Amino acid sequence: MSIYESSVKRPLTTIMVFIAMIVLGLYSLAKLPIDLYPEIEFPAISVFTSYPGASATDIETNVTKILEDRLSTVSNLKEVSSRSFDNTSIITLEFEWGTDLDEASNDIRDAISFAEQLLPEDCESPMIFKFSSSQMPILFYTVTADESYPALEKILDEKLVNPLNRIEGLANVGINGAPKREIEIEVDPRKLEAYNLSVEAIGAIIQAENLNLPAGNLEMGKLDYPLRIQGEFTESRYIEEIVVGSFQGQSIYVKDIASVKDSLREMSLDERVDGRPGVTVFIQKQSGGNTVQVAKEVRKELEKIKKTLPPDVQIQTIFDSSEFIEGSISNLTKTLMFALIFVVIVVLFFLGRWRATFIVVLTIPISLITAFIYLFATGNSINIISLSSLSIAIGMVVDDAIVVLENISKHIDRGSNPREASIYATNEVWLAVIVTTMTIVAVFFPITLVGGMTGILFKQLGMIVTITAITSTVVAISLTPMLSSKLLKLQRKFRKKKNGEQKLNLYDRSIKKSLDKLDVKYGQLLSWVLTHKFIVVAAAFIIFVSSLFLIRIIGTDFIPEADQSQIRAKIELQTGIRVDETVILARKIDAILMNEFPEVRFVSTSAGANDQGGFGALFSTSGSNIINYNIRLVNIDERKRDVWEIAEDLRQRLAIYPEIVNYNVSTGGGMGGFGGAQTVDVEIMGYDISQTNLIAQQIADTLENISGARDIEISREKSKPELQVKLDQEKLSHFGLTTAQVSMAVRNRVEGLI
Repeated sequence: MSIYESSVKRPLTTIMVFIAMIVLGLYSLAKLPIDLYPEIEFPAISVFTSYPGASATDIETNVTKILEDRLSTVSNLKEVSSRSFDNTSIITLEFEWGTDLDEASNDIRDAISFAEQLLPEDCESPMIFKFSSSQMPILFYTVTADESYPALEKILDEKLVNPLNRIEGLANVGINGAPKREIEIEVDPRKLEAYNLSVEAIGAIIQAENLNLPAGNLEMGKLDYPLRIQGEFTESRYIEEIVVGSFQGQSIYVKDIASVKDSLREMSLDERVDGRPGVTVFIQKQSGGNTVQVAKEVRKELEKIKKTLPPDVQIQTIFDSSEFIEGSISNLTKTLMFALIFVVIVVLFFLGRWRATFIVVLTIPISLITAFIYLFATGNSINIISLSSLSIAIGMVVDDAIVVLENISKHIDRGSNPREASIYATNEVWLAVIVTTMTIVAVFFPITLVGGMTGILFKQLGMIVTITAITSTVVAISLTPMLSSKLLKLQRKFRKKKNGEQKLNLYDRSIKKSLDKLDVKYGQLLSWVLTHKFIVVAAAFIIFVSSLFLIRIIGTDFIPEADQSQIRAKIELQTGIRVDETVILARKIDAILMNEFPEVRFVSTSAGANDQGGFGALFSTSGSNIINYNIRLVNIDERKRDVWEIAEDLRQRLAIYPEIVNYNVSTGGGMGGFGGAQTVDVEIMGYDISQTNLIAQQIADTLENISGARDIEISREKSKPELQVKLDQEKLSHFGLTTAQVSMAVRNRVEGLI
């Protein structure tokens, strides 16, 4: 017994099967997270190392080079690239698509463990960062303060970070640029010399005192007490009383040779929002988490948190990815609904039967709902790609049902019983219906086999269209004939008038009559085409070839940019310039943005380099000569200019400053991050740094003259001017010193001893 015959003869079983499918689909839909794009795990792993106080040259020599030599032995490695900044080293290892990154991470950890013993003592342990779209921050906030600024880090840790970390689906809350407490011990060099002490000796004593250590267990009576030595300092005044030596039988205290101050660490990064000092807070969601839901819970919790903060502490949103996601999903949902309405109108127009239209329309949600089951089963999300796929599929899923239904209607109009007509009519067209579906599958399924990022991004498109097309075929040859046997009946074309005369009904009198005329015209056109084959084929060929030339006019892009009311800018000054000078220029540009750009809602400025490194270094370049801007605009309907016009205006304003070496202005990325990136990357490889720098500059100058090219940037920083200390080896030997000892002594006296 065939599937269509079985469906007609066992209607209850058929209905129960499809009800179960609908329930499972609705359950899957309720559980699916909402995101902008499918989760993408890039075949790359970054090794992030922080070396506070070190210059980019020191980082390159003492950190990056050592780690690179070890990491280059990792298997399945495609390419190793590195960036060395002040305080920070970032090494990126790129693998072939399909590489097991968990296994690669283990190999990288093994390589790092061998290299760690060769790194400087005060260099922090390297951190491994595995690239995934889910690890990109979904929210950025700025927190500004006036009187509370010195204690801002503690305030945020207690009142913001801890409450937010309790939100389900949230992975991490990070803070960049917060002022950190520091106990500053300023030693008097003359007193050191007088008491025959050294900075290194004093530092070692203080470190040895500032400890909490377990000291075993102590039995007292019936109880066993763990014993703990409490030595960690709670106040700066305790440091003053530490004995660091003796002189002529008298103890020498820290207060005798140094002044102790409880202050803030000197910042090499100046963070401002509309001119007020502040910090940046970023929030990451867990892998597979619902971006929209997490962002909603964060916003809800922030409203409570704001009430507990000091009056001068203010929180503003820099970037909220959920806003763009909700807008995009809303637009696609509306498109989907309009498509459904138009399908209903078209089907009703051509079939002329309300019941037939109901049957066809019923196949749409049943066919589409299987896509949600697939997404849930494979751990995917509702996103732009999946909804776009449904928009494409919605016009296809009714094709099979219309073919089957039209043939059933024809048999019923000829006088057949609806039950028999449903079986025999479906039997006549089922093979053609399946073949039609296979052609759709043949077009879309190969998309799932494409490799690389494109394949991962558009795999959902191929799978969803394929699954919905196959489901629509199953529905067309099972549910459609079953419903037709129950709902369709012979339709009267005539209705009796009061005088007893018969008259065509409204549909046959107007729409059907027009369609019959159109049918005649089409027959005449088809007859002419068949008798003029050469002309038709030649015309089709000319149209096809002509369309190819339009591609150059239209242009190509991976994903189009969108106006997200956000502009990012990176401004580079002369390498080696002091942070103070960088901040002065930043304040000038701040004033221009706030006073001469009416579209700007607020400006977040980051000038200099974070000497503590941090997660943010993976997503933005920093340095004493770098200014980074996050500019939030008012909504699109509140301004006259679009984001690209404003960005171009900003470029023209920046071009007039002679101290600016380079600048890059981007419009926040297209479609939430994938568009608006560099169109062309030119890689230059060689062993001579000076020669490769020269070639890079020549290529950059050439690209400047190309129409449409802008924001041209050379990734390698220019050489930073430095002061070199040359040691006399004979004198070193005479005093029993080594280069390493002198180097450390100089560093401790310039940078300080931590």
